[in-house]
Amino acid sequence: MMYPIPVHDYEYELNKDLNFSAAHFIPDKRAGKCERVHGHTYHVNITIVGDTLDELGFLVNFSALKNLIMEAFDHRLLNEHEAFSEIPPTSETLAKVIYEMVDKYIKEEQENELQCLQIILRETPTSYVVYRPKEKDE
Repeated sequence: MMYPIPVHDYEYELNKDLNFSAAHFIPDKRAGKCERVHGHTYHVNITIVGDTLDELGFLVNFSALKNLIMEAFDHRLLNEHEAFSEIPPTSETLAKVIYEMVDKYIKEEQENELQCLQIILRETPTSYVVYRPKEKDE
């Protein structure tokens, strides 16, 4: 599946697709049947861009991205994750949390000045969300 990609002028654009299985619930009657614990096989697309490769010729190691996400979310009850102590784990909030994790990883662990452009999170075959932070004024 082709996903929307923002326009950029970096030399390299890396996209990593992965999936994990997790359960969640939205603790509010307005969520309807999603108020009950249920599970999904989430599909995630991570888009990272940059101009410089590392000493191995990677923009970022695909395995490192996969491990980061799988360790945090695979076969878990998302409501128990510390990121969701104040807000329910909806697709929108999960996409933002994944973005923040990836962004932190590439800023702390990578030396080649990368940027995470967006996270696309598919919860079901017919529903997905795109999280793309607004550009910050510097």
